[in-house]
Amino acid sequence: MSDTHKIATRRAVLRSGLNASLAVVAVAAAAGGAAAQEQDKLAQAVVQYQPTPKSDAPANICSKCVNFVAPNACKIVAGTIAPTGWCVAFAPKDS
Repeated sequence: MSDTHKIATRRAVLRSGLNASLAVVAVAAAAGGAAAQEQDKLAQAVVQYQPTPKSDAPANICSKCVNFVAPNACKIVAGTIAPTGWCVAFAPKDS
């Protein structure tokens, strides 16, 4: 085996190891970022969240709010959010 081939093989192994390490770091950062974002949200009790529409404002449901993220999340409220839910932070989407 020539010296040039050995060097290329070492480089390939080092490059693969570096790429694998970077992939692990990227996945860990993404997971940590998602957890941090969820911690920055308000608790459901704070915004009086309920999974059903409010009886005196049945049109003000989560799926019609600017903060709703389909299929079952919210930009500002933590946890699973029902599309038919309601909370005091409701803000209607622009038509």
